[in-house]
Amino acid sequence: MNISTAVIRFTVFVIFVASAFHFGRASAAELEVRVLNPPADGNLVFQVYDNPDAFGDFRSPRSEVVMGVNAEGVYRLSGVPSGTIAVLVYADENNNGALDRTFIGIPKEPIGLSNSYRPKGPPSFQRASFYLADGQTTTIDIELFQVLGEAGQWGVGIGVIGRSSPYVGSDSAVTQVIPAITYFGERLQWVGPSLRYGIWGSDTLRFAVNATYRVGAYEESDSPILVGLGDRDSTLMAGIGIVYDGPNRIDVDFRYQHDVLDRFGGGTAEFRVSKGFQTGNVSWGPSLGVNWLSSDLANYDFGVPIWAANPLRPAYDVGSTVTVEGGVGGILEITEHWRLIIDLNVEYLGDDISDSPIVDDNHVLKGFAAITYTF
Repeated sequence: MNISTAVIRFTVFVIFVASAFHFGRASAAELEVRVLNPPADGNLVFQVYDNPDAFGDFRSPRSEVVMGVNAEGVYRLSGVPSGTIAVLVYADENNNGALDRTFIGIPKEPIGLSNSYRPKGPPSFQRASFYLADGQTTTIDIELFQVLGEAGQWGVGIGVIGRSSPYVGSDSAVTQVIPAITYFGERLQWVGPSLRYGIWGSDTLRFAVNATYRVGAYEESDSPILVGLGDRDSTLMAGIGIVYDGPNRIDVDFRYQHDVLDRFGGGTAEFRVSKGFQTGNVSWGPSLGVNWLSSDLANYDFGVPIWAANPLRPAYDVGSTVTVEGGVGGILEITEHWRLIIDLNVEYLGDDISDSPIVDDNHVLKGFAAITYTF
C-alpha cells in the first residue's frame, strides 16, 4: 500500500466517523414554558412526549424536569428534543415525584397541556402537539387544571348494543338502543353497559366490583328451530375482578360475573389482555380473551332442555364450556366534548356449543357503539 492510498483511506474513515457522529447526535432546542396559574409553592414537573402511545397514558415521557415554583412563572427547559412534541406539566402536590392518579389512571393532581388542550377522555397527542424547531427557543403558555373537576366527568348520549344470531334458520341480529351514560371519577368508571368500582389497590393494580348489562341471546320468533324454547331475556351481570394496567399500555383484566336477576342462575369468568395505541385523535386497542361459561349460562343460550325436545330438536346439554374472543375497541375524539365509542368483538364457540342442534355458526359477532357529549 503506498502513502497516497493510505491517506485516502484514512480521510474516508475520518469523514465516515464524523458523519456518523453528526447524524447520530440528537437534535435539541430550548423551550420556555410560562405557567399561568402555578401553585403558591412546591414543585412543578415538566414532561416532554414525542410518542403518541406514551402520551395517551401519560407514562414514559421522552424527558422530565422537576423545578421549584418561582415568582416569575417562567421555566426554561434546555436540550429538549426537536420535532413534533407535546408537553405535560403537573403540580407535585405531595412531593412524591410521581403523577398521582385515581383508581382508573386519571390524574388527581393539577395538570396542564400544550396548546391549552383539556381532554375529557383518553388524551390525543395530535391535539396537544406542536413542532419545535432545532436550535431555536420557543415559548408556550400552559394553564393547570383538575381533570375530574369537583364531581368527576359526566357524559350523556345514545348507544346501541348488538350481537349476531348463530342459530339455525335465523338471519336476524339482536340489537337494543340504550342511553349512553359515561362517568369517570375517583373510583367509579361507567361506560354504556359496563360499570366498574375500584375497591382496593392502585392505578396500576386494583381489585374492583363490576356490573354489565347482558343483552338476551334470542327470541323464539327469530327462527322455527327456537319456537317453544321461550325468549332469552336480557339480564344484569355483576361480580368481582382484578385489573392490571401494565407498561406500554398493556392491560390485563380478570373478572367473574353472576346473573343477579336470576334469568338463568349462572355466571361467567373472563380473562382478557389488551394493548393500547393512539392514531391521530383515536385511542384504540386490540384485545384477546378467554371466557368460561357455567353450565346454566351455556344451556340457557345454546342448550335444549328435555321438556322442549322434539324430533327435529333433540335434547342437548352443553355443560360448562370455554370460548375464545378477540376484538378491537376505540374512542374517537370528535371535538373536546364529543366522543364516538366503538367496541367490536367476535366470540368463537367451541364444539360443545356448535354441536347443539339449534346452533348453525361457530362464532358470534357482538359490539357496542355510542356517541356521547362530556361536560
